[in-house]
Amino acid sequence: MDQYDGDEDYMPQEDDWDRDMLLDPAWEKQQRKTFTAWCNSHLRKAGTQIDNIEEDFRDGLKLMLLLEVISGERLAKPERGKMRVHKISNVNKALDFIASKGVKLVSIGAEEIVDGNAKMTLGMIWTIILRFAIQDISVEETSAKEGLLLWCQRKTAPYKNVNIQNFHISWKDGLGFCALIHRHRPELIDYGKLRKDDPMTNLNTAFDVAEKYLDIPKMLDAEDIVGTARPDEKAIMTYVSSFYHAFSGAQKAETAANRICKVLAVNQENEQLMEDYEKLASDLLEWIRRTIPWLENRLPENTMQAMQQKLEDFRDYRRLHKPPKVQEKCQLEINFNTLQTKLRLSNRPAFMPSEGKMVSDINGAWGSLEGAEKGYEEWLLNEIRRLERLDHLAQKFRQKAAIHEAWTEGKEEMLQKRDFETASLSDIKALLKKHEAFESDLAAHQDRVEQIAAIAQELNELDYYDSPSVNARCQRICDQWDALGAMTQKRSEALQRTEQLLETIDQLYLEFAKRAAPFNNWMEGAMEDLQDTFIVHTIEEIQGLSTAHEQFKATLPEADKERQAILGIHNEIAKIVQTYHVNMAGINPYTTINTQEINAKWDKVKHLVPQRDQALIEEHARQQNNERLRRQFANQANVIGPWIQTKMEEIGRISIEMNGTLEDQLTHLRTYEKSIVNYKPKIDQLEGDHQLIQEALIFDNKHTNYTMEVRPCSDSCFIHSMFRHFEQRFPVGLLQKQWVADRSGTLGAEEFKACLISLGFDIANDAQKRTGIMDAEDFKTCLISVGYNLGENEFSRIMSIVDPNRMGLVTFQAFIDFMSRETADTDTADQVMASFKVLAGDKNYILADELRRELPPDQADYCIARMAPYTGPDGVPGALDYMSFSTALYGESDL
Repeated sequence: MDQYDGDEDYMPQEDDWDRDMLLDPAWEKQQRKTFTAWCNSHLRKAGTQIDNIEEDFRDGLKLMLLLEVISGERLAKPERGKMRVHKISNVNKALDFIASKGVKLVSIGAEEIVDGNAKMTLGMIWTIILRFAIQDISVEETSAKEGLLLWCQRKTAPYKNVNIQNFHISWKDGLGFCALIHRHRPELIDYGKLRKDDPMTNLNTAFDVAEKYLDIPKMLDAEDIVGTARPDEKAIMTYVSSFYHAFSGAQKAETAANRICKVLAVNQENEQLMEDYEKLASDLLEWIRRTIPWLENRLPENTMQAMQQKLEDFRDYRRLHKPPKVQEKCQLEINFNTLQTKLRLSNRPAFMPSEGKMVSDINGAWGSLEGAEKGYEEWLLNEIRRLERLDHLAQKFRQKAAIHEAWTEGKEEMLQKRDFETASLSDIKALLKKHEAFESDLAAHQDRVEQIAAIAQELNELDYYDSPSVNARCQRICDQWDALGAMTQKRSEALQRTEQLLETIDQLYLEFAKRAAPFNNWMEGAMEDLQDTFIVHTIEEIQGLSTAHEQFKATLPEADKERQAILGIHNEIAKIVQTYHVNMAGINPYTTINTQEINAKWDKVKHLVPQRDQALIEEHARQQNNERLRRQFANQANVIGPWIQTKMEEIGRISIEMNGTLEDQLTHLRTYEKSIVNYKPKIDQLEGDHQLIQEALIFDNKHTNYTMEVRPCSDSCFIHSMFRHFEQRFPVGLLQKQWVADRSGTLGAEEFKACLISLGFDIANDAQKRTGIMDAEDFKTCLISVGYNLGENEFSRIMSIVDPNRMGLVTFQAFIDFMSRETADTDTADQVMASFKVLAGDKNYILADELRRELPPDQADYCIARMAPYTGPDGVPGALDYMSFSTALYGESDL
């Protein structure tokens, strides 16, 4: 301890100790009991005690021991002799030590103490109590007795029937002692059950609880205080000072424990957020790793049905599987930014994810996923178009092959007949002409055979799955065609050899057959083309088909002339037969085509032409509507797409570039949120246009690169997802809570007034609200508005502290005291280290039992599991290093 100047008095000597005055007997009794208990509370630390205060200090030995215990200093070596001179020497050494601490001992000499003078002995002990128990008390720039009195007044102010104005009669009813205990340890006393008219019960309750739970010895008797008109001030002050020191140490330990709990809670929460980020990142990257190979699989299917199923699976992926992962990706970025903000606000280092799990790594993997997805979609559409083309070609191949096979049926048997060997000359001539007509028909069918071969070749080039059967059928047709050619040539040579035996042929039948056969073939081809289905995807394709159809219609007049000419030949034959009574079988021997068939096919051609016209017109209108939808969607998407990208980039920059006060930042963020909400109708309109495009089965749009197949959230509402991303990326609640924490830890009258105004109170005009008192509901609302999550039990606990009288009201001073404790200054590593040192009893290490005694079980276990063993020279078995642990809380994380 510091040495005081001998010329300065610690405090003036009390008049009560005048040699010529005697102590009031009641006061002397109280002082004997109180001072004896006070001395023993310190002497027991040295393993001894006193029974009679004026007798046991006469030899000076226990007096010197008492001073050593309470000062922590060593006094001069005492004399061990039993003579009076030795005792006087020891007492003088004690009195000299007291004087060295700046205390003037008036009228107190060693001889009086050695002689057992009760008044001098009590005066000396009171001087020691003043110097070592009361002098260092300091409250709001007051010290010693005034500081102790002010501390008592502050602590008991909220309590009913307690008014501490002095250290004598203010304590007679015992409520002051009970209020001090309840203010610091409310669980020890049910203050609401105490009565002012029962001082004995109040005093005994306070003395018993203090001795049992607070380690404060019983220094007073309730009977002495109640039975005395004015209790001894020094006895009361000595006993009250023990409460001050007991609660001062407990409050210091409690504050240290609370600070550690708060730091550990923040650290545990941050570690949990880091673990959550790592798990979410791992799961998302694993899903991307599994999905990309599926999207990169380009193994084609053989049938349109199978490819349609692949397309449906892909749409399910976009509609059902990908949106939750998009939300997870957004949530991952939000969690990362929230974690970094919390770490920055709590003075922690920034979080560095594991290798390969940075946000940039996830964005890179996501980009690869979307690249594979875009390529897969293009491949699917190309494959579907290819299969559509294949199905169309295969159908066309089967149709032409069927027509050709039907035409060739019986042709081989016909060409192999030997009927010309027994025929007459006229029959031979007829057979020769018939064969010439067949050769014309055969030549006309050459084009169809070539078309069949060409279609088969294209099916092979497009990897048609049933190419083997197509090739086999095509080969049979070609082989048969070659055989027909060979047999036709052979029959022609045979007929020519017998031609000189035949002299006449009906030229008209021959001419009919020659002209009717190609015309019939033309009509069959025309009917086939008019009934041919078409598949187009653009307006240019349908325009090409319309042009070709118009060109075909332009040839109809010439075709009709040819038909009329063929019918004219038939009419001429009928005229000749009728005129010359030719013995004919009634049919053209050179061809099976008749006029009824020609007219029927011609009527069918004329019927199919307007049907083809109508189909082309309808398809042209559909393609025009599709083109309108493409342009309508593109015009909006090309504006909204860059807007969305710009807003997402701005959101990413806001958390870095924001400056100004926190209130200004909150106002800026809310204004920014409103601008995004105002843009939502345009997003809704674009969504409607996209729905029309999907219903029209439009697969591509050359007017824009933007699509709406991918939505950023599972509820199919892009703008809502942006809002959630915006709100979570900038946790306004966290900033508001930090705004409260950045304050000094106390609220002045004007701040308290502003808090009430924020709750809707008209402070300026409502006289009832100017009383400085809040009711329980207003107080609860105020707590919730600054971030408290209150249950009924927690609110009841807080009310028992701020409203110990259970009046349902909170005074301004009680509100200020509570908020001062709750909004303490932010912690640092040094503060946490100092808090642990308090719990450790000023040791450089701490034990597991001490942690479990002072901290909640889960946080005690948290510390024990993470603290390294203490290796200092003063360590004991089981000692833990709280200094390195405190530093690590603000250093690099192990996660």
